[in-house]
Amino acid sequence: MQREIALEPRSRGFHLVGRELEEALPELAGCRAGLLHLHILHTSASLALNENASADVRRDLETWFTDVVPEGGGHWLHSDEGPDDMPAHVKAVLIGPSLLLPVRDGRPALGTWQGVYLCEHRDHASGRRVIATLNGE
Repeated sequence: MQREIALEPRSRGFHLVGRELEEALPELAGCRAGLLHLHILHTSASLALNENASADVRRDLETWFTDVVPEGGGHWLHSDEGPDDMPAHVKAVLIGPSLLLPVRDGRPALGTWQGVYLCEHRDHASGRRVIATLNGE
């Protein structure tokens, strides 16, 4: 099955969205074994898999990306949508638009401390859309 999922707008940062995605995919419950592919339909946000317990990890990731890919400075040519536009595109390229997750017994088979992140790289982004494709038995 395949479905487009609308995620709520969020501020810039790294946000756990696994529960929101699972709630939008009731078909997961019937999947004994399979693969869930998630693909974000935007060029200024990304998806990642990382620490799900400590909010400090998410804050530290945002701090690191802000330091490594700064706004302003006069070196970005593309700024059609503001000073956070091109840095958001660079961050999205570094992290990537897609995740491929194993599914076992009706849930993504993640490690104890793993969670799915929406990595929002814009200051004032609208909601984001994700295409979820579930294959399995």
